[in-house]
Amino acid sequence: MFDQIIISSGVQSPLPSVTNLHVDSVNFPPSVISPASSNRLFLAGAGVQGLDIQGEFVISTVIGVYLDPNAVGSLTSFGWGCKTTEELTESVNFFRHIVTGSFEKFIKVTMKLPLTGQQYSEKVTENCEAIWESLGINSNSDISCGPPPSAKLRFNKITKTFGPSRHYSRGQAVKRFLEIFKPKKFPPGASILFAISPKGSLTVAFSNDDGIPKRGNTAIENKFLAEAVLESIIGKNGVSPGARLSVAERLAQVMKNEGRAETLILADKKFMKNNEVKEDATKTKTDQEEANDLSLGDKLAEEN
Repeated sequence: MFDQIIISSGVQSPLPSVTNLHVDSVNFPPSVISPASSNRLFLAGAGVQGLDIQGEFVISTVIGVYLDPNAVGSLTSFGWGCKTTEELTESVNFFRHIVTGSFEKFIKVTMKLPLTGQQYSEKVTENCEAIWESLGINSNSDISCGPPPSAKLRFNKITKTFGPSRHYSRGQAVKRFLEIFKPKKFPPGASILFAISPKGSLTVAFSNDDGIPKRGNTAIENKFLAEAVLESIIGKNGVSPGARLSVAERLAQVMKNEGRAETLILADKKFMKNNEVKEDATKTKTDQEEANDLSLGDKLAEEN
């Protein structure tokens, strides 16, 4: 199992320059504002999820994955920037780094086929259970995390029906997840939104169209569940191989561009330093020439 990645400076890096993606008539903009933190995140990749119906692949949802800009520095610092798209796509550790990294993630799932909340949530939790089993996480394991006081206060104001934000064991988190989705119905075009905090809190939101609400509906404070939701999409056996490939392609390019930018900065610094040395040498030479001229002038004056 890939070790937990803990890298967080507390300061958001500049957004990398990326384009939008248009996947099966669904547009994913280059950046969005997270409903959980109000931070702007960049589009890491997107792809479809589908199912086989009588031998025909039918698209059920289209999924976009967004990351905090700090993810780029975190990934690059572990040497992933030297890898090719193919190497990243096949690397379990690379996607485990994304899943467990201490930076914010955001997932937008847009419906192409109508689904009930119960259908969707039961399939997601089934996939999460399979992931936990593969990682050797038993049913008694418990990791929960608490949001900052401001998040708890905001949550209480918005959704009194869900009660106060609280810690959840893994079993309680799954139960809560199923409860949140049970009364929901998602027609084509509706979206389910997941925001995962650096500490692992899972904020859930819903949209009847292509928009993203300013705030989430509820938060589940369990790191296992938050990470498994993302891994169920882009992990080794994720439901969207297209999203996995897209993330690998785009991050490979972003990290490559980041490396070029750092190289240029270092080259500029070296150039400036060399120029300073040359200027100092020229100045010293000029001062010496002036001194020699003065000495010669003094000598001529004495002779006259």
